[in-house]
Amino acid sequence: MLLLRSLIFNVFLYSGITIVFLLAIPALFLPSKITSIFGKFLGHYVIFIVRFFLNTKVEFKGLNNIPNNEKYFVASAHQSMFETFALQSVLDYPVFILKKELLKIPLFGLYLKKIKSIEITRDTITKDNLNFFDKVASIIKNEKRPLLIFPQGTRIKPEERVPFKKGVGRIYEALNITCVPIALNSGSVWPKNGLIKYPGRITISFLKPIKPGLNRDEFLKSLEVKIYDEIKNIS
Repeated sequence: MLLLRSLIFNVFLYSGITIVFLLAIPALFLPSKITSIFGKFLGHYVIFIVRFFLNTKVEFKGLNNIPNNEKYFVASAHQSMFETFALQSVLDYPVFILKKELLKIPLFGLYLKKIKSIEITRDTITKDNLNFFDKVASIIKNEKRPLLIFPQGTRIKPEERVPFKKGVGRIYEALNITCVPIALNSGSVWPKNGLIKYPGRITISFLKPIKPGLNRDEFLKSLEVKIYDEIKNIS
């Protein structure tokens, strides 16, 4: 039953993504916000099929912690593909930081560029990476959109506790704006690897913001403790 349910879910997931991508082609020639609207729709669609086909409840906690009238960025735990879609349903058209390889995917890469995603080459030093933090600060200064980053650097298992990448501390320092931490447990339903998806409950918890003014090490420690403590509470 789990295998059949997972297969049906995957059919609806990838067929839905394909249809939305094809419908969104004209948006590549329109303002970037139009392309972002398709991303928000996909977020709602993925939440729906997770609820319907996987018999999984999806809960967003602490949405009142999202600032209304100030710039902010979001630092989210990362366990699954799920949150890359679902967070777009509640955030105001976020700017993604992502690995450069994703921009090479046909059509998908064009959409990522259109919505002004910021690429980084991981675990190496390049000319682009040396200017990375200036680029992030410049884009966020001129955008009325939050930055979304995954400080663990990659998807991890729900029980893993990897140190956060130091780059998130430099981003906090460079932007000098509020950070909203997000904890989640999506990996228990939609694992990092494997075909099988599981019924259950996905909780995405928006935690109390971390205001600017800490040094990068203090910020990084505070962020890591907040997120991992909350993951323990919701798992």
